[in-house]
Amino acid sequence: MIQRIQSAYLLLVVALMGATMGMPLGTYVGKATGISTLYAYELDIVGGQQDSACWGLFAIALLAAIIAFATIFLYKNRKLQMRLTIFNILVTIGWYAAFAAFVISYGELLAGTAFVCASGAVLPFIAIILDLLALRGIRHDERLVKAADRLR
Repeated sequence: MIQRIQSAYLLLVVALMGATMGMPLGTYVGKATGISTLYAYELDIVGGQQDSACWGLFAIALLAAIIAFATIFLYKNRKLQMRLTIFNILVTIGWYAAFAAFVISYGELLAGTAFVCASGAVLPFIAIILDLLALRGIRHDERLVKAADRLR
């Protein structure tokens, strides 16, 4: 199961989405307000305040990691594996939609600040690319099996 390249890609997706859950996604920088850091599970506002209303980003990243991990073990059912990989891509795109919504809403809350993306916001994009590579590998395996069935 791990011998297949798509399993390695999916395992990297799990690792990247797991890292996204803990890394800073960006910071709000303002002259009057200081620096506030946005994580997938909370917003650390200057002065020790925390706003944990952004737990949805954490939940979506966790869902994407669970789907990718479960997809690794479906190597005998390649059609379902392809569908789950496509669904995982859509979930990760949904993560970016939720991320944009939180960035905009917190930008209005913290008026006079500018948002600067951190490396944690780029990791889901890399996960999408790895999902696409895994999908390509699964399709390649499906074609090999169909070709072998025609030869029998």
